[in-house]
Amino acid sequence: MAYRTPEAKAKDHAYNARPVVKKRRAQQNAARRELMDEGVVRKGDGKDVAHKVAVSGGGSNARSNLAVQDRSINRGWRKGKRSYQP
Repeated sequence: MAYRTPEAKAKDHAYNARPVVKKRRAQQNAARRELMDEGVVRKGDGKDVAHKVAVSGGGSNARSNLAVQDRSINRGWRKGKRSYQP
């Protein structure tokens, strides 16, 4: 793991402690836990539970709005690699 300065760690800690970020993280965890209970995903399987319509864009945590994607596809779109693929 790359070296992180104490300032960078403190900044990340402050960001992750914000109520808005905690709420979003709890919602993402709940979505994954729901699909784990169904047996669709497992811990360490390299899959992400994606929201078809982003929660920030008006989507919900309803089962019909959740999809399982490979981690590189779900996180790679931010880097211009791919887009949502149902």
